[in-house]
Amino acid sequence: MRERGAREEDVREAIRVGQREPAQRGLVLYRLNLELKREWDGRYYGVQQVAPVVAEEKDRVVVVTVYTFYFQEGGKR
Repeated sequence: MRERGAREEDVREAIRVGQREPAQRGLVLYRLNLELKREWDGRYYGVQQVAPVVAEEKDRVVVVTVYTFYFQEGGKR
């Protein structure tokens, strides 16, 4: 998560309220767009999308991986 710029609290929030969609091998992906409005990896981005892929088991949710996508919306202020 750290290498991709995702915070644990954002991953948890994505699982709680993000858009749910099926992924490969019976896994589930959750998407959540977050306002970023700062630099990450040397570039300015307005929005970060956090997309954890999870295995939903009977008593727990296991995060398999986390994708992050960055979008520029407007210029740097």
